[in-house]
Amino acid sequence: MTLLNSLPGPLQKSFQNRSLFKVISGLNNFNPKLVTQVSKAAGFGGADLLDIACDPELVRLAKEVSGVPICVSSVEPRLFPEAVKAGALIVEIGNFDSFYPKGRFFFADEVLELAAETRALLPEVVLSVTVPHILPLDSQAQLALDLIENGVDLIQTEGGTSSEPKSPGTLGLIEKAAPTLAATYTIACAIEESERKVPLICASGLSEVTVAMAISGGASGVGIGSAINKLNNELAMIAAIKSIRKALLPFEVASTKI
Repeated sequence: MTLLNSLPGPLQKSFQNRSLFKVISGLNNFNPKLVTQVSKAAGFGGADLLDIACDPELVRLAKEVSGVPICVSSVEPRLFPEAVKAGALIVEIGNFDSFYPKGRFFFADEVLELAAETRALLPEVVLSVTVPHILPLDSQAQLALDLIENGVDLIQTEGGTSSEPKSPGTLGLIEKAAPTLAATYTIACAIEESERKVPLICASGLSEVTVAMAISGGASGVGIGSAINKLNNELAMIAAIKSIRKALLPFEVASTKI
């Protein structure tokens, strides 16, 4: 039995249908006002999962205002248990993007150690781990397989911060998403050939233009952060979330028909 079966039925279904939509408020975003805005928007906009900073008070706040299942992100496993007690259903190591500008980098050995430490602390909680995009693509795929072998339940990609789009408009949005899309396809192929299949979430640098590409490339869902967080009011956030939800609709319908 996979730990994913412990999640609420609608959330399980979104993974199975390959239409999961996770809204990310930010691993280092401890601002209650902004977290409240993003959480409310996630609930009204139709997100399946809300990913917030690992803080028990924020978990309680986000649960109350969103009604959406909560995932907490951190690179400090010792912080996870209290957040789980507060109501978080999923714990995630990463996303690492916010650390790179500060000169803090994560490599395979450290990520594996963090995953092992987290699993030892919380053996019955769904564990998601981000694969650092600073690794070559083949190393990203190998790390994903090693994480799965060590009991990780979800794999997530990243890469948006390393991309420097040179074109405006739609082409620029595709250029922005290229690193995480490449990682998604590479890791998805590796998982498909492995014995244990786990869902893959494509995150970082995505938009309503590129979420369909992520699903077509092998992802079971997408994570969207900056495209929502950068907006200056709740109504704009809700509109953005609904647009992304709409972009995922064809995959939900296709899965229902199968």
